[in-house]
Amino acid sequence: MHETSPQQFLVVANEEEQYSLWEAGRPVPLGWHEQGVRGTREECLEHIERVWTDMRPRSLRVSTAG
Repeated sequence: MHETSPQQFLVVANEEEQYSLWEAGRPVPLGWHEQGVRGTREECLEHIERVWTDMRPRSLRVSTAG
């Protein structure tokens, strides 16, 4: 029986500091940037949950700060 390795993903973020998963090996879409995290879907989602603590877009957080 042939064992397959789990599918790999990247954590990406846009200029508004919104996070997403992207399938490793595919070009990252314009406006999104790799965050240096690669792993299984579950590993990447765990990372996003740790770092994305405020779901509001960056521009909204900046405009309401004060």
